[in-house]
Amino acid sequence: AYRQLYNPYNLISGKEDAANNFARGKYTVGKEIVDLCLDRIRKEADKCTGLQGFLIFNALGGGSGSGLGSLLMERLSVDYGKKTKLGFNIFPSPQISTACVEPYNAILAMH
Repeated sequence: AYRQLYNPYNLISGKEDAANNFARGKYTVGKEIVDLCLDRIRKEADKCTGLQGFLIFNALGGGSGSGLGSLLMERLSVDYGKKTKLGFNIFPSPQISTACVEPYNAILAMH
């Protein structure tokens, strides 16, 4: 029923994850994949007649959501200047945390 919900061309995956590490998500793994992400975003943005901005949903506990997410926001600011960028961030909770570094990832992502 939901097969057509997302265009498979726009689903991006890499060979490795950021291992719950903000720095890895932003500076190593994220750096390798961010240009591909921005290229796909550019192609979708080019289809718009009046692009207003972007909605970004990400979790800040892990390395990909915090590191790659903040890198992507930085690059969107450079590439799209004054376009609106709304971030909907999911913060880690001590009750259901899976890694002790989640609060650190969240703080680094929000800086």
